[in-house]
Amino acid sequence: MQADTLVEQEETVDAEAPAAPVQQEVAPVAQAEQPSKAEATEPEAKPADVETRSADAEAKPAKRPKSTAKKTRTVELTLTVTGTADGEWQADLVHGTKRVVQGLPISAAAVSRAAKELHDDIAGGIDEVIEAARAQHRTRMEELEAELAKVKAALAELSD
Repeated sequence: MQADTLVEQEETVDAEAPAAPVQQEVAPVAQAEQPSKAEATEPEAKPADVETRSADAEAKPAKRPKSTAKKTRTVELTLTVTGTADGEWQADLVHGTKRVVQGLPISAAAVSRAAKELHDDIAGGIDEVIEAARAQHRTRMEELEAELAKVKAALAELSD
């Protein structure tokens, strides 16, 4: 329960002038904030004291400690290199959220060279994929050569 109260306070003026009561309005106090009987006997803070404390708090703003860490600007680039079992490779490049390059065809040799420049572990993984594609192409080439030999033999029979 909150209640507005008026507190009377006497001011001492000249001895010749009569003392006049001064009324000052006190801010409402929540019931939980009301002092107990033991605390009620303690003298209340004078408004001048409150103003002095407020002025001190405003005069000294909280200072942030200066950081000694170097502020570095980071750049986020995402390079995605994809390849097919046929040995066709392409690259996509994204800067932050903006797509810079999409589906750029690149050679397997360029991918292999770039991987070797980056790191041996990366080069090892990519070389395995490239070698598998080479083996597949060799197999296909041998099949086509065998088929070509059959076609040449059939053509030779027709020519005789």
